[in-house]
Amino acid sequence: MANINDYLIWRGDIPICEEFPFNPVDSLILARFSYLIFHRIDMEPRETIASIAEKMSGFADGEFRYNGDRDLISNLGRSRRFRDMAVTDWVQNNDKATEEQFGAVTVHLSEDEMYLSYIGTDSTILGWKEDFNMGFMEHVPCQVAGREYAERVAEAYPGRRIRIGGHSKGGNVAIYSAITAPKDVQARIVKVCNYDGPGFSKSMIAQYGDDPVFEKIQTYIPQDSIIGRLLEHREKIAVTYSVEKGILQHDVYSWQITRDDLVYSEGNTDVSEDIDKALTDWLEATTSDQRRIVIDAVFELFYSTDSETFGEMSSNLSENLPKVLKKYGE
Repeated sequence: MANINDYLIWRGDIPICEEFPFNPVDSLILARFSYLIFHRIDMEPRETIASIAEKMSGFADGEFRYNGDRDLISNLGRSRRFRDMAVTDWVQNNDKATEEQFGAVTVHLSEDEMYLSYIGTDSTILGWKEDFNMGFMEHVPCQVAGREYAERVAEAYPGRRIRIGGHSKGGNVAIYSAITAPKDVQARIVKVCNYDGPGFSKSMIAQYGDDPVFEKIQTYIPQDSIIGRLLEHREKIAVTYSVEKGILQHDVYSWQITRDDLVYSEGNTDVSEDIDKALTDWLEATTSDQRRIVIDAVFELFYSTDSETFGEMSSNLSENLPKVLKKYGE
């Protein structure tokens, strides 16, 4: 079986053209692109994928956010299909005070078309807190930042067609930025791709669900999807095939690729259906205030360790567990 890195090895020598147009695999790759460690290099206002690959070439596997990312940027840098694409407008903002974890980057497919890629949840406790805030907040900071980013980039490059994508929370932000964008920006949108990102509240769907821009939105979820089935979806959904099980299917490197497309599954598994029903029942049985209290309380325990990531917290468990227990007893 093959994943997106295999695709880059197989098809990376073929430029995007009329015979081999931009496809869902290309979009998945660029949605993943925003996860790369741009904060670890000296980013110029305008780079190329090849120049970024060169700057990241000295980092070891463990210095990237997730397994597979180092191979991805190496393969992209060698790829005729992607390497000369311009990269601009990289931003990152992790703000504990506002509980915002946001990042985005723009890849210029040509002089006429660009791809806005939104990062999903990183490894920080802050990032996961903002995810859970979606359970009781109508708008979270990263969504608002995503819309503002789309408007700013659209204004900076007038007339260019726009593609938008993201994985996990980044996929949710991609959809949010499209459905809340001004009409002149929406008119330029070619496609929005959400890769296993959650949906929206019923009130958000009621407010925006009839907007024609939804016809340009496509969500992809693996067969055991959990995160991608959260909340409400109005857009088209396709079920992809992952070689992993359960929550591990959220890793896009486990998603399988054919010649120029994803491999699709007949539908979601019983595991996905059961978890989706349990979470839906819990959401319907609780108020937003009740969910906020529970989520805030749990994350206050995590924050009490002074750790930035769950990895830091678990690696110093003997030191952090007493802090959590002390906070729990207050």
